[in-house]
Amino acid sequence: MLNEYSSEEEEDEDSQEEDFVQEERRRVNTKMVDQATLDKLEAGFAKFQATESKSLLKKYLTKEIFDALKVKKTSFGSSLLDVVQSGFENPDSGVGIYAPDAEAYIVFADLFDPIIEDYHKGFKKTDKHPPKNWGDVDSFANLDPNGEFVISTRVRCGRSLQGYPFNPCLTEAQYKEMEEKVSSTLSGLEGELKGQFYPLTGMTKEVQQKLIDDHFLFKEGDRFLQAANACRFWPTGRGIYHNDNKTFLVWCNEEDHLRLISMQMGGDLGQVYRRLVSAVNDIEKRLPFSHDDRLGFLTFCPTNLGTTVRASVHIKLPKLAADLSKLEEIAGRYNLQVR
Repeated sequence: MLNEYSSEEEEDEDSQEEDFVQEERRRVNTKMVDQATLDKLEAGFAKFQATESKSLLKKYLTKEIFDALKVKKTSFGSSLLDVVQSGFENPDSGVGIYAPDAEAYIVFADLFDPIIEDYHKGFKKTDKHPPKNWGDVDSFANLDPNGEFVISTRVRCGRSLQGYPFNPCLTEAQYKEMEEKVSSTLSGLEGELKGQFYPLTGMTKEVQQKLIDDHFLFKEGDRFLQAANACRFWPTGRGIYHNDNKTFLVWCNEEDHLRLISMQMGGDLGQVYRRLVSAVNDIEKRLPFSHDDRLGFLTFCPTNLGTTVRASVHIKLPKLAADLSKLEEIAGRYNLQVR
């Protein structure tokens, strides 16, 4: 989600940044795709247009936009096919596109921008994300001090390592290199963040069962990610880290390069949020993250830009839960999901 903090920027900095963006657009747009990719795109587009898909991809990938973007590539070699292939193969997607690398948000902006505006409820292509700001970390308190309603609280964010493409363009060597950087960085965490990194490659059955029991283990098999070519070389380069108290967790190369999660039982949102902020700030000192002045932190999915922060609580709703249809109706009224 895009955050709501704002501050003014110097006009000359804005001008320089705009010049840089325009130059970047000109530079990356010079690359063209090969005929085989074009053929796949044309066939996929024709098949997709015949579906009854209600995805944002179907809504905004017009023939005009398709023809304008189908020949372009980023400097990482990504094409429009990398962006849309998951949505083409899964017409029941809600969104339908992924960014194969950070440049894709620029090169294929004519598709990404309207989808981002639609999904994020009005973030226009002329808008600019506020500068990095965690806000007042002491402003959050315990949501349920008496422990009557909230079972657990979780706050997470996604991050991408600067200089690396996203999943579809990563080589096996890059996966291994990133895992090494991440595991060595996380091994330097101290205090309540101190813990252990568990690589998926060569994981013993005992460790695997332990992580499953803790509900920490992620696994291959998501059809949307597989169709986006995001599961190559599995499980190479993937791993899980958690602190000794099991209140801080990092997923390495699941969907994003990093998913950083702070969580605990009860409703103390302030404690959970401050732990996440402390961890992310510590890690960023040693691992630069991919960030854009307009879109904020860049990740694989355009639904997860800006601050990329999402907070959630598990709450007790025994009477509503007894009537699932009523629960779904009320959740929909407030733009919530029952999971």
